[in-house]
Amino acid sequence: MELLYGPIRDYAWGSRSAIAMLQGRPVPSAGPEAELWLGAHPGAPASVERAGLRVSLCDLVRDEPGQWLGQRVSDRFGSRLPFLLKVLAADAPLSLQAHPDAEQARAGFAADTGRPLEERNYSDPHHKPELLVALTPFEALCGFRDPAESAEALAAFGVPALAPVVAALRTGPAGLRAAVQTLLAWPAAERGELLGSVVVASTDSPDAELARRLALAYPGDPGVLVALLLHHVRLVPGEAIWMPAGNLHAYLSGCGVEIMAASDNVLRGGLTPKRVDVDELLRVLRFEVLDDPVRTAQPVAPGVDWWPVPVDDFALHRVRVGAAVPSVTLSLPGPRVVLCGVGPITVDDGAGALTLGSGQAAIGTAAGEQLRVSGSGEAYVATAGLR
Repeated sequence: MELLYGPIRDYAWGSRSAIAMLQGRPVPSAGPEAELWLGAHPGAPASVERAGLRVSLCDLVRDEPGQWLGQRVSDRFGSRLPFLLKVLAADAPLSLQAHPDAEQARAGFAADTGRPLEERNYSDPHHKPELLVALTPFEALCGFRDPAESAEALAAFGVPALAPVVAALRTGPAGLRAAVQTLLAWPAAERGELLGSVVVASTDSPDAELARRLALAYPGDPGVLVALLLHHVRLVPGEAIWMPAGNLHAYLSGCGVEIMAASDNVLRGGLTPKRVDVDELLRVLRFEVLDDPVRTAQPVAPGVDWWPVPVDDFALHRVRVGAAVPSVTLSLPGPRVVLCGVGPITVDDGAGALTLGSGQAAIGTAAGEQLRVSGSGEAYVATAGLR
C-alpha cells in the first residue's frame, strides 16, 4: 500500500471546517474546502510519491494499466481507474443537477466535440452514478417525490401564476416533465416577482421554509421551485443516498464520503449562477418517482458492511476495527483506495503495510489479492464493483 495524496477543490459552497477537522488541520481553513478527490480523474488526479516527487495517479494508471488495474478491470474499463472516491463537505447548497447514463454520455460527448468550452455539456464519454454516505448529519434533495405531494406544496403558496404547474403535477408522474419545463423556462423578467410571491406567502410548512432558504441563497432562480418536487432527506451518519442516472438532486449541507463512476458530467437545473441547458437536462432526466432514495448499510462480515449498488464501476465497503474486531481481511478485486475516517488503522495488501491517521488515504495495486485492516478506527474501501 502507498500513501495517496488527494487535491482539495475549493468550490464556493465548501466547508471551512469539515475536511480540515477530518485531516487534523487548523480550523477554519484559509478558504472553502468542498471536495477531497482520491482517484485518477484528469480534472484533479491524486498522486503518490516516487523518489521524493509527487506523481499523478492518472499517469501511472495510463502507463502501467496491468499493474494498477489488473486484467479484469482493464478489459472492462480500459486504461483508466473506473471510480472516484471523494470526501464532500457542503456549507451551502450545491446546484440542482443530474447525470447522464452511459449511452447519453457517449452521444453527448461526441456531439460536443468541436464546440467552444462554454457551450459544452459533456466533459467525457462516461456515466456518473454516485453513492454518498453521511459522515455527519447530511441534508439533500434527491429524486422526484409523489407529484401529488408536490402539487399540494405549490398550491399552498396561493400564487395564481403557479396554477399550470400545480395542474400538471396533479396528473401524476406523467405531468412531471411539463411541470419542470414550465418552471425552468419561466420568463427571466418575471422570475423575481414569482419567487417574491412564494417567499412572502403566509404558510409555515417545511416546503415553505425550504423555499425561503433557497430563495435567499439564489434569488430569482426557478430552481427554488423545482427543488420542491424532490424528496427532502436528512441522513444520520452511516446512511447513504444512491443517485442513478437521470435523477435530479442537490446536496444542501453536511459532510460525506462519496463514490462515483469516474466522470465529471453534470447537467444543471438551477440553484447556480452557472449555465443551465434546459433542453439537454430535460432529455436526460428520468421523470419517474424515486420511491426511497435512502440506503442503509448491509453487513458483510464482522466489522464490515457495504451499500450495494447496481453498477460495476465501483463498490464501497466500511470497515470498523477495535477491541471487538481487532482485524478484518477482505478479498476484494484490485485496485483499492482506502480512506481512513477514524484512526489509526493499518492496511496491508501483502505488498506492504501502511498506518493511516484520520483523513489519510492509501492505494494498492491489483497485485494484492487480499486487504487486511487492523488497529482501532474506521476505513472506507473503494474498489471496482466487478464480481
